Amino acid sequence: MPYLYVVIVFAILVISIISRGLIVVRQAQVVIVERLGKYYKTLESGIHIIIPIFDKTRNIHWRYNKADFRGNVVVVQKVEDRIDMRENVYDFPRQNVITSDNVSININALLYFQITDPYKAVYEIGNLPEAIEKLTQTSLRNVIGELTLDKTFTSRDAINAKLRDILDDATDKWGVKVNRVELQEIQPPEEIRTAMEKEMRAERDKRAKILQADGEREYQIRVAEGEKQARIARAEGEAQSKMLVADAERKSIEFIAEAVKGTGTDPAQYQVALKYVEAFKDIVKQGDKTVVIPYESSALLGSVKTLANIFEK
Repeated sequence: MPYLYVVIVFAILVISIISRGLIVVRQAQVVIVERLGKYYKTLESGIHIIIPIFDKTRNIHWRYNKADFRGNVVVVQKVEDRIDMRENVYDFPRQNVITSDNVSININALLYFQITDPYKAVYEIGNLPEAIEKLTQTSLRNVIGELTLDKTFTSRDAINAKLRDILDDATDKWGVKVNRVELQEIQPPEEIRTAMEKEMRAERDKRAKILQADGEREYQIRVAEGEKQARIARAEGEAQSKMLVADAERKSIEFIAEAVKGTGTDPAQYQVALKYVEAFKDIVKQGDKTVVIPYESSALLGSVKTLANIFEK
């Protein structure tokens, strides 16, 4: 029986040691193992067995600042023995920076990074998240300090790209790859925002007035062109009408000339006489009691009477 107790105790001890030495690493995670306080190896996803007495997983103490939903800065502390190899995002608290034209603005940024070398991330830097945060803040101050306020608003893509290059180069020795940096919001002081709003309203009013003036000018041009075309069309119509009248009179004279051929009467005078007759009709219709007849009219009227007698015959 005493031997049975010894066997049971030994079995329990072995099982306890094996259970403490059995490590399951999930996908996209790694575990740093130290043997007697010195780096031994990195465990990737899967099942691993270590020697509990000699080997020990390295606990990682990470501390960083984070903005809560109200915008307040909250200190976050994490102690864990697993390193996440996926892409991580840090929402840094809003910070105050000064532009090259001495305007103080508040900016908060998002940083997307990924640990590529767990060994460097643990042993090359004491607190990786805090180091990345401080580096991002100082780099952001340097980049914004080279730009004016207007350039800061219109050059977000350039600022993001420049920050990413700076941070990616600086964090390479920490085993980190910076993928993206995004400026979430840029807030100038209240008086600057008010001045900018007034400037934008003035610019919109100016554009509206310019568009209205351009529209009126275009309208006047179109009206002038339409009137010009109308005058041209009327002139062409009058010219064509006069040509038709002249052509009709020419044909009439030719017809009269053919009719009075051999009578010694001038067809043109006959045509003028007819005009006189029409004019007398209009005078009579107006009810004038006194009618002045030119001397030449008598001869013309006589010619008309003579021709009328000829046509009757």
